[in-house]
Amino acid sequence: MVTNKALTIAGSDSGGGAGIQADLKTFQELAVFGMSALTAVTAQNTLGVHGVYPLTSEAVIKQIQAIGDDLGVDALKTGMLFSAEIIEAVSAQIKHYQWNNVVVDPVMIAKGGASLLQDEAIAALKEHLLPLAMVVTPNIPEAEVITGMVIKTLDDKREAARKIVDLGAKHVVVKGGHDEEQEEAMDVLFDGQEFSYFNSKRILTKNTHGTGCTFSAAITAGLASGQNAHEAVARAKKFIQAAIEDDLKLGQGHGPTNHWAYNRRGSY
Repeated sequence: MVTNKALTIAGSDSGGGAGIQADLKTFQELAVFGMSALTAVTAQNTLGVHGVYPLTSEAVIKQIQAIGDDLGVDALKTGMLFSAEIIEAVSAQIKHYQWNNVVVDPVMIAKGGASLLQDEAIAALKEHLLPLAMVVTPNIPEAEVITGMVIKTLDDKREAARKIVDLGAKHVVVKGGHDEEQEEAMDVLFDGQEFSYFNSKRILTKNTHGTGCTFSAAITAGLASGQNAHEAVARAKKFIQAAIEDDLKLGQGHGPTNHWAYNRRGSY
């Protein structure tokens, strides 16, 4: 029996809804062995981010090397990388180990509005990390920051996807969760040549903390299991839709999604 392995390089969410906690839960639910390299520790709950404590780039590198030199990686994802220094360090390690199944979730702002990526890190993200990505998963605000454009329409989403592919990414999913004027949440996948569209019913709920982390982790699990990017995105869309619909109703603010919903529905 082959054990597929996935690595998350991201921050810790003490509330358990996002970050490496969401990633590892998702990996487990999709039958992939999960590993982690922490970039920062956050004091965080459903009400917001109350503190961010970044690790040194050396600490991040040592964690990645410990995994790369022993366990190996079938796919990996990056989440909150915090600083340009950490982004450059992570990118160098991905190149060193020649890891190709890389999912970049360009985490910039928490649900409560707190900035999770320093301004100078945006340039490093575009220069060093996006060219290594098999899949990039920005929401609309993140895609606007990366491309410098305003995204209002479907044509805007497509143009933003083209611009991000031009930065070197192989696939881009511009997510539709923030497009609240639409009845359906449409994610637009671009592979450099063709567009694919993934629609789901919009759920009116405040409990969406960690959706981006969970969605990108599900894509990572798919790639680690041998799925191609289109297959991985299609399953991830179903996974996150179930996680949002089957609400856990935890906390006083933006509650977490339900990571076991997909399997409990018998979809796996």
